[in-house]
Amino acid sequence: MQQMFKFFLYPFAFLFDGVTRARNYLYETGRRGSVKFEANVIAVGNLTVGGTGKTPHVEYLIRLLNQNYKIATLSRGYGRKTKGFLLADKNSTALSIGDEPFQYYKKFGEELTVAVGEERALAIPSILFEKPDTQVIILDDAYQHRAVRPLLSILLSDYNRPFYKDFLMPMGRLRESRKGANRADVVLITKCPHNLSEKEQQDIRTEVRKYTKKDTPIYFTGIHYAKPICMLDGTLSLIDKKVVLLTGLANPKPFIEYVRKTYTLIKHIEFPDHYIYRASDLKSIIETFDRLNKNKDHVLLTTEKDWVKLITPLFQTMLAEVPLFYIPIEVYFLNEKTSFDALVLKNGIAF
Repeated sequence: MQQMFKFFLYPFAFLFDGVTRARNYLYETGRRGSVKFEANVIAVGNLTVGGTGKTPHVEYLIRLLNQNYKIATLSRGYGRKTKGFLLADKNSTALSIGDEPFQYYKKFGEELTVAVGEERALAIPSILFEKPDTQVIILDDAYQHRAVRPLLSILLSDYNRPFYKDFLMPMGRLRESRKGANRADVVLITKCPHNLSEKEQQDIRTEVRKYTKKDTPIYFTGIHYAKPICMLDGTLSLIDKKVVLLTGLANPKPFIEYVRKTYTLIKHIEFPDHYIYRASDLKSIIETFDRLNKNKDHVLLTTEKDWVKLITPLFQTMLAEVPLFYIPIEVYFLNEKTSFDALVLKNGIAF
């Protein structure tokens, strides 16, 4: 049945392929202009729709670079209720700048300039005008944004759903042809199991290199789940607690698997990626939690990405009696971390 449905969608995928190929052709032949800025611009993105782990990888780059350089991140601000160019400040929320940029701001504060703007080629000069000491700009989710030519382009691909096994939308999740990988300066295979064998790594490299430039470096990263943080009482822990899980992710499966292996998962309340929670949603979530928590042995667990959307004054009041935890995540390299760091510093920084 699934194969028949994909066959039905093939004409639409074929049409989508023609549109994206035509667009890329215009940029590659110079018929549509792209701008290269004096500032060091590093683009992070993917070929697929959502779920490759862009946010923790952007955070990795921030940590790598911000001790020696003045860093800015630039995102579209997906899901925000505002338009145009904005810089994050103390009045910003997930609604005003988007959940992922707000997460960067909450985590790094004044160490980092966080900007949002749909038109990156216009937003970059605005960053440089407002923050003239900016040395490096990290473009978040910008692999298809051809109007800006980055100094370094980093392509992410989920180990569980590699781009070379995927299909164009709507048959699959690809935003453009697999051949788009040839624009990448480096490829990161994300969300890998920690014990991924060298043989499987080599097999993946072989598949990826069918679409990339010759000798494009390929690295493998995994996700490290940090200690859960409680918003109600910092002394509480998840030990011997039952978990009600709340997520709004493009691909929650790896997170669910981690929670299931680590804690006692009772129920999963799932929302779409970048979901904007309403008071009615939170009321329903709390009612579900209270119904399950009659013995006071349950906690509500969520992601850091969802947590930043739950810290509005109204939601904090509604959650005042709920033991809410969130789990920060970080990426780690299975091997060759030093090589990747050196590549970024050499090829992503022009001075």
